[in-house]
Amino acid sequence: MNTLDAASLVNLLGFAVAIALYGMLAAMVVRHRRAEDAGVNMLLLVTSLLGLLWNFGELFLRLQSDFASLGAPALIDVISYSALGFLPSVVVHSAYADTGKKYWLAYAAYCSSALAAILHFESYLTGGPVPSGIALKVLTFSALALAIALVTFNFKQTLEKKSVWASALLVFAVSALHLGGNREGNSWLIELVAHQSSLPLVLVILYQNYRFAFADLFLKRALSLIFLALVALGLYVWVAAPLLRYHETHDRNDVQAISIILVLWIATALIYPSLHKLAVAIVDKGILKRADYGKLQIEVERSIEKIDSVEDVLREVAVRLANVLTANKADWKTSDAVSGPPPGSRLDSLDGSVAVDVRTAEPPFYRFELGDFQAGRRLLSDEMAMLDTTALLAARRIDAIRVTRERYEREIREEEFAKLAAEAQLTALRSQINPHFLFNALTTIGFLIQTAPEKASQTLLHLTKLLRGVLSSTSEFCSLGEEMNLIESYLDIERARFEERLAVNIDIDEGLKSVRIPSLILQPLVENAIKHGISENRAGGRVNISARIDRNIADAAVLTLSVSDTGPGKSRIGVADISTGTGLSNIRQRLDSYYGKAAGLSVKIGEANGTTATISLPVAAGREGS
Repeated sequence: MNTLDAASLVNLLGFAVAIALYGMLAAMVVRHRRAEDAGVNMLLLVTSLLGLLWNFGELFLRLQSDFASLGAPALIDVISYSALGFLPSVVVHSAYADTGKKYWLAYAAYCSSALAAILHFESYLTGGPVPSGIALKVLTFSALALAIALVTFNFKQTLEKKSVWASALLVFAVSALHLGGNREGNSWLIELVAHQSSLPLVLVILYQNYRFAFADLFLKRALSLIFLALVALGLYVWVAAPLLRYHETHDRNDVQAISIILVLWIATALIYPSLHKLAVAIVDKGILKRADYGKLQIEVERSIEKIDSVEDVLREVAVRLANVLTANKADWKTSDAVSGPPPGSRLDSLDGSVAVDVRTAEPPFYRFELGDFQAGRRLLSDEMAMLDTTALLAARRIDAIRVTRERYEREIREEEFAKLAAEAQLTALRSQINPHFLFNALTTIGFLIQTAPEKASQTLLHLTKLLRGVLSSTSEFCSLGEEMNLIESYLDIERARFEERLAVNIDIDEGLKSVRIPSLILQPLVENAIKHGISENRAGGRVNISARIDRNIADAAVLTLSVSDTGPGKSRIGVADISTGTGLSNIRQRLDSYYGKAAGLSVKIGEANGTTATISLPVAAGREGS
């Protein structure tokens, strides 16, 4: 293959690729129109049409000159060169499209392009050469001037953007300069730069304005097509052409020549999947720098595992999705979705917004809504799958939070019920003050009123003090000293009743009186001792009350409270009442509620006389419970 043949082949492939690229651009602009007004981006649409006119026209003229006997229609040349002349104006217009303001430089660019088009048509109508040499010179100098002005006056854009647009204009200047001179015998590299100047423009415009949409819907396919074309060109230049040239020295055999071409076609088809994967990897990793969605899901799962609030979980996931998908709008809301298999994420093709349901085990359900993606981004199938998986992770975490919260609330309720039960038992105990004792106390007071009014008055004061202490106290715990004060008031009343028949011995160290114990835990034992050990014995008896600190098997401090009497013991009738009475049962239930197995009540009844009731409870727990 000689140099001219290579140049022609490059031009044919370049025009074909450009037609495919501009056609894809037009389809993308029309299909993915803007949601706010359901209209298309006219600048991009005009760009695609101009690119199609230039490349279609040139491809048609080259093919027509090779396969038709008639000359190429000059009007097609005029139209295609006029379209090429307007592409530099699109460059300037695109440079100012981001600002939303019109600028005199864009008007100047369109005026120069219009002047070049008029000169092309004037030369065609007057029978002059097409394309017009003057028109191409106008385009050359205007592209150079526009590049300099764009760098100099467009202060609002960064140097990087200025360089990109200026480079595109310089390419058109070189192209116009070449097209206006002698084009015979040029190398394929020169032909590539001169005739394919429209290719860099479409790449620059789309990358600057619609990076994600361009890359996903356009650039991946474009790179795949370019790679395929390069492979095909390489196979032809370095494999097919040498083999066919070597074959020409032998007898003509069309079957072998066709076989070579077919084998190369098959090889190209087999290579294409790998080329497409390479293009996707270059775009995703190199240009768009897409996140690793597998790693993202692991990070999301780890972050929400530390969160104990449903709202915070939804907020955390929404923020992470917005960051990784470059969404300006990311929110969650309660959904009215019903039970059943999850429908998956749903994409609105008009504005590109996406909604994905968070399908928890029980209502309320939730939904993530993302939209207003930056740089014209459109979500792909792997991103939609990532959204579904992330929503599932959020749903499972919300279910776990709900289960934990329900368990915690249930434990709180059970604790409240236990507390209320203990309070009810305490209230019941307070209401179970022996009516006989009260009646006997009132009878004693009535008798003393007649015989010893002063003593009756003192006894009445003790009774009032006792009843006030019992009925007004609402705390579940009190100090041992406070309990003994209540018992002293009770004993003063009983002393007025039994007089010298009742003797009381109290052995409690002052240091133990600050230890906290359940309220009214000793009073029922003292009452039982007087009722069963003193009142039924005509000679009376003694009640002993003591407290001491012992050590259990685990060497922990235990408070031991003892109440004993000198009554008849097992020899009296109704012994079972002592260990199975309501008061003792009440004490056991309260101890079990407060301390579990760490506390207990034991009753020891002597064979001939005496009964001892002993309460054991942890000192630390007793000090803390108040």
